[in-house]
Amino acid sequence: MKAIETTATLTEDGQLTLDEPLTLAHNSRVRVIVLISEPEEDLEDTPLEEIRAGLYQGWQDVLAGRTKPVSQLWENMDVD
Repeated sequence: MKAIETTATLTEDGQLTLDEPLTLAHNSRVRVIVLISEPEEDLEDTPLEEIRAGLYQGWQDVLAGRTKPVSQLWENMDVD
């Protein structure tokens, strides 16, 4: 399964309107997971410098080898 992250707006009638169209084959079936940002988590309110600093730190961690395989991220999580 492939994952694509995008943003959307919820209309008054409860439908999602994607901000950008997906480039998928016509009539493709998809699964949708809706993540709702809390007002204090809204990226539009995050200063650009804070976002840049986080990206820079993440890239430095990758270059220094301070990463873990995805398989290890789930080891100690209690997931139902």
